[in-house]
Amino acid sequence: MSSLMIPGMILVLGGLFIPLLPKGLRKGFAIILPFISCWQMHALPLDYILEAEMFGYALYPVRVDKLSLVWGYVFHLAALLSVIYQLHVKDTLQDVSGLTYAGAAIGAAFAGDLVTLFVFWELTAITSVFLIYANRTERSAKVGTRYLIIQVASGVILFFGILLWIQDQGQAIDLTFGNTYDPDGPWELTGMFVDANSGDPTSIAAYVILFAFGIKAAFPFLHNWLQDSYPEGTATGTVFLSAFTTKLAIYALARGYAGCDMLVPIGLVMTLFPIFFAVIENDLRKVLAYSLNNQLGYMVVGIGVGTQLALNGAAAHAFAHIIYKGLLFMAMGAVLFRVGTTKANELGGLHKSMPITTIFCIIGSLSISGMPGFSGFVTKSMTLAAAFDWGNIILFFGLLVASAGVVDHSGIKIPFFAFFAHDSGKRCEEAPKNMLIAMGIAAFFCIFLGIFPQPLYDILPFEVRYDANGAEWHNYSASHIYTSFQLLFMAALAFVFFQKMKIYPDEITCTNVDTDVVYRRWFKGVFLILGRNIDSIWNRTMGQIKDLIVSKVSKLGEHHRPNTTFGEPWPIGQAALWAAVFLAIIFVSGLSKIV
Repeated sequence: MSSLMIPGMILVLGGLFIPLLPKGLRKGFAIILPFISCWQMHALPLDYILEAEMFGYALYPVRVDKLSLVWGYVFHLAALLSVIYQLHVKDTLQDVSGLTYAGAAIGAAFAGDLVTLFVFWELTAITSVFLIYANRTERSAKVGTRYLIIQVASGVILFFGILLWIQDQGQAIDLTFGNTYDPDGPWELTGMFVDANSGDPTSIAAYVILFAFGIKAAFPFLHNWLQDSYPEGTATGTVFLSAFTTKLAIYALARGYAGCDMLVPIGLVMTLFPIFFAVIENDLRKVLAYSLNNQLGYMVVGIGVGTQLALNGAAAHAFAHIIYKGLLFMAMGAVLFRVGTTKANELGGLHKSMPITTIFCIIGSLSISGMPGFSGFVTKSMTLAAAFDWGNIILFFGLLVASAGVVDHSGIKIPFFAFFAHDSGKRCEEAPKNMLIAMGIAAFFCIFLGIFPQPLYDILPFEVRYDANGAEWHNYSASHIYTSFQLLFMAALAFVFFQKMKIYPDEITCTNVDTDVVYRRWFKGVFLILGRNIDSIWNRTMGQIKDLIVSKVSKLGEHHRPNTTFGEPWPIGQAALWAAVFLAIIFVSGLSKIV
């Protein structure tokens, strides 16, 4: 029976069933669902494929390999943590939305063909938007609608790309790629949409599909939906949002675009540009949204490099990132729940009221910073090593700069301004117990995987080794530890220096302009000007046409006024003459029909 069920569907169907249960059983049922779903997924044998047929096309709703299992395990863990985290929330809408959203993401990770991927791709958009709508404010309604439009648009573009791919490839819409994820396969890999010789997408269809994936992965200039929507989610809903949408896109890129050279510069830009915005941003949840963009960049770089070490690094970093980024969003969600704001200029001194949350936030910050002994260190270093071996010094140096930036805006800024800095005078209760339990589990994994990474390495797509010759990989080598501590120390020193010298940007309530100003303000202004000009031209044109019609009608009317050619009264003789003419015409036409 378990082999016939698509992984994640237990969460989807179970989530939809929740409103039918008595209120007292809903939360317990929601906690059990991730365990049952994970057991069903784990029971499927490796390399299992479920086949089906529709309209003459071979579909593979389920395909199990080591790559999909990495995302399957961490998505289930994220679903469980998120459910525990929101146990105190009495909102059935969020319960249903969160579970169905998680289930759709898991289903997409095990999709064995493009059509199945598209179905779950759109389902994640439809289910996740309610975590934003659940705030039930006018702003969240507008933001949620924008989010939904962009996410559905990504699916529409994906579907268009699939149609082009079918036109090029016939019925070949499956996502199986031979030995791409074979542990004994080649050291350097090429995804199904990438030309092995040039490293570029193979066709127009491949570019279109890449664009659809790039929207969900928040590529540069396509990223603004992330910073717009995540901070507007509910305190608990944002934890769900941070785990699934963008990481599903990373999975799709790893599945289809491994070794695509153009992903390397895209990923590098993704790691660098959020640094500036995160430093000047006042809303700490928005800082985390920019930081999320930064971390996605490391994964995109690893996929673009395309070696086994790089792809292992991307998969491992996605796994660790979902946990420690979720932990940071949980900490800020707890602050929002207790204090009502995550604005840095309105916080500070909360370590006195929320000491446990403070500790968990620091653990998440150390993890994302890559501190030795924490999960971020043992995953990010794999991508850095693969980038160094790629032979591009600019890439390696750029990633180091980005790593230092992460220390500043997520490693230091988040806990410092939320819990220390100036004392805001706000005093509140510690976070609810269920929030603390969820944060505690996430913190445990941040530390456990940092000290004992082997369980994570065991589920990665390939054997963890340093190079194609089988050289053993060691995270805790002297060079890795030395480089990490250098980055941490210099970044911390720079933060303290800028603070003491009053150079660090002030935390003030304001709106920071991002690239979305191009289409939300400038394009809007241009289109409004064009619209006004078109409206003016239209009104003038229609006015001229109206004047012409009125003129012609007036002239015509002059001939129908009394005592004019066609007006009345007519003289008796003239009227009789016209009547005789009309009768003659009718008589002739009738006679012609008889003949």
